[in-house]
Amino acid sequence: MAIRNSLTTTVPQPVLIRGPIAVHESTKQLLRHLEPESIAVIFHDDLDDLAAEGLLQARVRAVINAGQTMTGTLPAVGCLMLLEAGVPVLEIHPQWFPRLQYYRELSLTETAVLLPGAEERPIPVTWLTRQYWLQRYQEARHHYIDQLDSFIDNTLAYAQREKDWVLQPLICPTLKTQLKNRPVLVAVRGSDYKQELQALSSYIKDQQPVLIAVDGGADALLELGYVPDLIVGDMDSVTDAALHCGAELIVHAYLDGRAPGFERIRRLGLEASVLPACGTSEDAAMLLAHDHECERIVAVGAHAHMLDFLQKGRKGMGSTLLVRMKIGSKLIDAKGLAMLQESGSMPLPPKAPSESCGKKLDEPGRLRRIAAWVQCLKRQRRKQLW
Repeated sequence: MAIRNSLTTTVPQPVLIRGPIAVHESTKQLLRHLEPESIAVIFHDDLDDLAAEGLLQARVRAVINAGQTMTGTLPAVGCLMLLEAGVPVLEIHPQWFPRLQYYRELSLTETAVLLPGAEERPIPVTWLTRQYWLQRYQEARHHYIDQLDSFIDNTLAYAQREKDWVLQPLICPTLKTQLKNRPVLVAVRGSDYKQELQALSSYIKDQQPVLIAVDGGADALLELGYVPDLIVGDMDSVTDAALHCGAELIVHAYLDGRAPGFERIRRLGLEASVLPACGTSEDAAMLLAHDHECERIVAVGAHAHMLDFLQKGRKGMGSTLLVRMKIGSKLIDAKGLAMLQESGSMPLPPKAPSESCGKKLDEPGRLRRIAAWVQCLKRQRRKQLW
């Protein structure tokens, strides 16, 4: 956590930003109803690029985080994306987060969050910088092997537990959508999903695959003009509008039959099937398509490596590893196609800290190189946002 500024003076400081606030401990939930020009108040460790993209798309004025924006354990680039776009990123101590939920607006100075009411005590705040991001980014790269070691152990342990579940066919008796012998596209609102969908535009037009959305993947499809045939998930990140688009709904449940997401479906007056399954909703969607004998599966925005899963709070990918083994050559990941079609040259990732011994963390040239690398990786996405 960045060093917290203390308030050592009673001299009034000029207000730098003032505006309405939106508060939620889940960034994913906050983005569903975040108004433009709001100050987003979140509780998000290791702010990832997908969350940053959503905040930029919502045109927030500033982001206040009660979590650790960069813990130094994950090389997350969300903080840098916001800073590069001119959106201030600030941190407060976690103890202040519950208090902010009772307010609708606030003001920001160099050292404090000011709440309405003269009797309210200012909340100490720290404005994050690019140098702070770089230091934590380098720490994360330094600990990469340790993280990978732990991730592999966890993945193999869960794969052993979930093996029997994956081996059994995942059949939904009430499924109305015809999947047998048809191509299927599974859309997840993961990194680079827009680029991947755009790269597949001709394929979708020509082949007319069954469009299966995983939770917020339904909104991803609708944003680009596609209507999902099927929505699979625990229904925690998909919008009400997407749920009403006419797609068949399948609520991902625990193996014991509990389905917390079904309550939301019932409240909206919609109908849905319940599908008990291990693993992620993404795993369930792919297995459902495979075990209902689809022709092939094209995955968009899918999670496939350690950083993807750690940013979701998952310490391993046991079920995903097994599902991909079972599906085999029937699965085509759109990430490779999108990268090949991306125009322009792509700079190499910045060197590991060990290759830059003796250089100061705030060296302007080093910081510019890393910023340019991240910007190039995100350039297509940023064009769409603005």
